[in-house]
Amino acid sequence: MIRAAGVAEVTDADFATEVIGAELPVLVEFTADWCPPCRQMGPVLSAVAAQEADRLKVVQLDVDTNPDTTNAYKVLSMPTFMVFRDGEPVKSMVGARPKRRLLEEISEVL
Repeated sequence: MIRAAGVAEVTDADFATEVIGAELPVLVEFTADWCPPCRQMGPVLSAVAAQEADRLKVVQLDVDTNPDTTNAYKVLSMPTFMVFRDGEPVKSMVGARPKRRLLEEISEVL
């Protein structure tokens, strides 16, 4: 998986700890190496992670190597973004988007 700078990778094995158990809200990008829009989101995710570091954790999950989590949240298209707060998904978005739009969309659940 092509990881965005400043964005942690999570797996099926550590999803519960890193996302469900996180103190901050978590933005998860469900991504894949073969997905061009996912690659385009790398710089956007890096910028969001840096800008919102005090109130949001940003992570990526490779759908090809982590089928359990992908299937549990019924992710069918990439990129899919989900915001988790207090261990629960509170927002879901599908498709690449510019930083400003992504921030607008997640601001309502932060």
